[in-house]
Amino acid sequence: MSRGLRLPSTFAAASLLLIGAVSLVISAADKPPAHDESKVEISPRAKKADAPPEAPRGNIRIESTLVLIPVTVTDPLNRFVTGLERENFRLFEDKSEQKVTHFASEDAPLSVGLVFDTSGSMGSKLDKSRQAVAQFFKTANPEDEFFLIQFNDRPELVVDLTTHVEEIQNRLTFTQSKGRTALLDAVYMALHKMKKAKGPRKALLIISDGGDNSSRYTESEIKKLVQEADVQIYAIGIFEPMGSRGRTPEELSGPGLLSEIAEQTGGRHFPVDNLNELPDVAAKIGMELRNQYILGYTPSNAGRDGKYRRVQVKLVQPRGLPPLRATWRLGYYAPVQ
Repeated sequence: MSRGLRLPSTFAAASLLLIGAVSLVISAADKPPAHDESKVEISPRAKKADAPPEAPRGNIRIESTLVLIPVTVTDPLNRFVTGLERENFRLFEDKSEQKVTHFASEDAPLSVGLVFDTSGSMGSKLDKSRQAVAQFFKTANPEDEFFLIQFNDRPELVVDLTTHVEEIQNRLTFTQSKGRTALLDAVYMALHKMKKAKGPRKALLIISDGGDNSSRYTESEIKKLVQEADVQIYAIGIFEPMGSRGRTPEELSGPGLLSEIAEQTGGRHFPVDNLNELPDVAAKIGMELRNQYILGYTPSNAGRDGKYRRVQVKLVQPRGLPPLRATWRLGYYAPVQ
């Protein structure tokens, strides 16, 4: 991996949407070596004497309509770019530019739901999948909390919310593969469980080898639920190589399903066809959750109509850096009266 320069400030992941008096949450890889080669960092301008007020923490409540959008910025080598300022971002809602009033990058505690596939086709992939979970946990902070949902024919909450990651790893040690794949039902259960999470930022990590063939809930139902929830979703899809005879119809549709679910939330889907890549990909996701900018604004459209509003983020390219790429939550539902 190419080496990056390190800044004194570290920008964290967050996925947060606050509407009305409801505090919605913020919810991003590669666990860096000692000198952190996973980041491209630029030197910030000197701060003026009269610095702006500190941006709000993720766990506050605001008695007005405030929308918080998590944004990840990467360079052409997929390294995180830190050190950008508010002026480097332009934000649009339904094509109308909004004024960015809050700008933050703090490492608030995470609540993460691990959604782990134990269907019959996962047999030879379980060992590397367990290693991937272990690598992901190495990026965790002591204040983070986690829960584990395993699924085959149906989902099951195996470990409730806990700060002790070893509880989850111990349960995964005895996991066996069998049955079909109720992925959509597992996502539904995880989003429902996340309502009880305490962390100001919430995310799901799905590890699965294909599409769904055993759920009661439909794709359209889950996609709507994902848009309404303020939870970032990351997915690792473990697939047979393209053209392989081993790919089932469900597995062929799996990449599209996981991508749609993840990208709506500002998360990402990482397809993997080499099992040896799993631990590194999981570590990358763990670091992405801690390297995000948070853009906050009060919508110019004050209507409380409950409609879905699309959000777009454009980067103002800093001098001296290669073309940068931004990833963000694609929209939110307006409040209703």
